[in-house]
Amino acid sequence: MSADSTLVKDVSRALYRDLRVDDREIAVSADAGAVTLRGTVGSFGAKIDAARTAERVAGVESVHNELEVRLLTKHRRDDAELRGSVLKVLSWNALVPDEVDATVENGAVTLRGTVDFEHQREEAWASIRNLHGVTAIHDEIKVKNADLAADVARHIEDAFRRIAETDARAIRVDAVEGTVTLDGFVTSWAERNAAIDAARSIPGVERLDDRLGIAG
Repeated sequence: MSADSTLVKDVSRALYRDLRVDDREIAVSADAGAVTLRGTVGSFGAKIDAARTAERVAGVESVHNELEVRLLTKHRRDDAELRGSVLKVLSWNALVPDEVDATVENGAVTLRGTVDFEHQREEAWASIRNLHGVTAIHDEIKVKNADLAADVARHIEDAFRRIAETDARAIRVDAVEGTVTLDGFVTSWAERNAAIDAARSIPGVERLDDRLGIAG
């Protein structure tokens, strides 16, 4: 028996033992350690669980999850109703910030918003993946980069000291996935230009959103 044939057998056995997954309509194939799952499952949560079960099988190098979610009639829900349930579940989870929002189209949930930490993003996704009616989750939540924001703020303060201008405490710095936003007020164009130049000089800054105003 070839290694791939053994892998197909082992993955199929693992799916059969996983009580969270109905494996009756799942077809498993393997090619040089890469496993592909095809067929249908009754929920989005089952689709994810099937892939994770396959990933844990010895010898599996990667999993291509091509399973389709086919909801039972009793589990199908109107998009507006499903969105209400999603938002309610997110609001009940103390680890998910209020800034996280969701839209639903044909059962596919899109999560948007900004969070401080990666675990908050993961928590939002995990909270709703087993809800009846969910067929897919598109995660568009952005994670702030506190370290990058702190680096930019320090460089702006250093730049202000070099040009003997006022301090930088009136400038608020936010960083989200490489995009740095400068917000607040400065007292001159020299301060504004110094702040922008300092921010652009930091490795990791991919885009600068300048919202600084000139006070006075």
